[in-house]
Amino acid sequence: MTGSFLDCLRGIHAATIVPMKPDFSIDEVALAAHVSRVSAVPGINGLLVNGHAGENFVLSISEKRRIVEIARESCRKDCLIVSGVNHESSLEAAREAATLEEAGADGLLVFPPNSWALGHSDACVIAHHQWVRDATSVPLMLYCAPVGAGAMAYARPVLERLVADPRFVAIKEGSWEVAAYEENMRLIRALRPDISVLGSGDEHLLTSYIIGSAGSQISLAAVVPELVVGLWNAAEAGDWTRARSLHEELYPLCVAIYRNAPGGRATARLKACLKLLGFLQNDTLRPPQQPVTTAEMHALSAALHFAGYRPILGGLHHQYVRI
Repeated sequence: MTGSFLDCLRGIHAATIVPMKPDFSIDEVALAAHVSRVSAVPGINGLLVNGHAGENFVLSISEKRRIVEIARESCRKDCLIVSGVNHESSLEAAREAATLEEAGADGLLVFPPNSWALGHSDACVIAHHQWVRDATSVPLMLYCAPVGAGAMAYARPVLERLVADPRFVAIKEGSWEVAAYEENMRLIRALRPDISVLGSGDEHLLTSYIIGSAGSQISLAAVVPELVVGLWNAAEAGDWTRARSLHEELYPLCVAIYRNAPGGRATARLKACLKLLGFLQNDTLRPPQQPVTTAEMHALSAALHFAGYRPILGGLHHQYVRI
């Protein structure tokens, strides 16, 4: 990493997937190729590894460490690497965070434990983040969960207390709802103008860029990085005609990956897209997640076609290229 963490964090960062073999073990060769390919795209300034798209909730701490090591070895030398920290136990989250920092992560994104969706006290949220903070020295990021994720989405009083901690220097704002995004962004900027707020709802990137954003950490950029970078560059240049055109190309793909019922299928669909595009040989997921259905595959294929990707024949397999 060159430059300050926040300087490097600006712009587009791809949230990567984790290729797996048929026996559900991590395919390290395919992971290295995935990281190398995505990080080589001009305008991809960094990677988020061990995020939700990377199946962080079903990985062991040793696997998460190895993913950071592979990312560090395989990406561009100036590529920022942020690793997610996700564990139900604050003690284990702290151990995990320290391990991932030691493995080479430039920064850490602290996810709320999934159990918080059912309810929690404000004190639990603060204590969890403090355990991670006290176990590490690298820059830390907060995660604003989707408003549809129950109590995982931080209420205003909790967010105010979290951003008061100077160790937290950026936020992946994933409220996935435009009004909540703008409300949180305005609150954070008023309290901590130095914090970078990244609009990271894949379906409404254009809206967040119009409102204001320091960039995005998104899994869509691991599938069609050129289009996502193009959208960001157009927004940064104030070319809203071009930005709207790219948004129109991306929107059906966002719906097919993230919105179509049933929910919780994004990682399966991301892997299926990469397989369709010829970048992934095996789209295995860890149980209990299931492979994409025929209907899902058809929707993804149609959305890629709408975004300008066309199949070409090669050997026993086809591959999509953007025309």
